[in-house]
Order: sequence, then C-alpha cells, then structure tokens
Amino acid sequence: QVQLVESGGGLVQAGGSLRLSCAASGRVFSSDAMGWFRQAPGKEREFVAVIRWGDAGTYYADSVKGRFTISRDVAKNTVYLQMNSLKPEDTAVYYCAARPTQGLSLRSLSFLTGYHYWGQGTQVTVSS
Repeated sequence: QVQLVESGGGLVQAGGSLRLSCAASGRVFSSDAMGWFRQAPGKEREFVAVIRWGDAGTYYADSVKGRFTISRDVAKNTVYLQMNSLKPEDTAVYYCAARPTQGLSLRSLSFLTGYHYWGQGTQVTVSS
C-alpha cells in the first residue's frame, strides 16, 4: 500500500516557475513508476510526465517537453515536477500516481490505466 501526498501548487504568473512534490509513504520499489497527471476544469485527466523509479528513465507529454522536469529522490521517497515557463493553459489540478512498470515502455506508462495509487491533487493556477 502506497499513499501519495502532493504539495507545492499555487498561483503564479505566466512565465513563472513552480516545483511540485509528491511524498510516498510505504515503500516504492525499483520496479515501480511514478507519474504526474493533470486535470483542468471540464477536461479529462491527462498525462504530464513519468519516471521509472529504478533507472530514472523519463518521458514527457509533448505539451510540457522542454519546460517541465520530473525527478525523484529515492532516499526521501519523493518525486518532483519542476515547472518552468508556465502558461495559462497549464492551469489544472496536478496529481501524482504510482504503478508497477510491468516491463512496459515509458511511452506505455503514460496511460492512466494501471496507476492504482493516486494523491489528492494540488492546484496550479497560471495567470496571464
């Protein structure tokens, strides 16, 4: 059983930066992956980024590539999402999630299916 708690959301102007954190209680295994997803009002939840816990391999949605960076601190059982050059369209509730990789490719880990553990979400609002 893994519990995930996100923090770091807030209100920022366009072009600004935020760093989200997701602390996991319970062991995260090297065979797991942790992802960030987001959901804007009236829209479906969408993939943002994923990291494999074991080798730190990463994969990003095209919409955030080059602006966002996912990383993890194994000792702290925490995954981060550094968000730079924020845009109003990045406004959403951001969720972290965890799942076993099951040998899947990073691209396959971008789908919501298979993520069994979810945090409560943290609001990110980017003003224009």
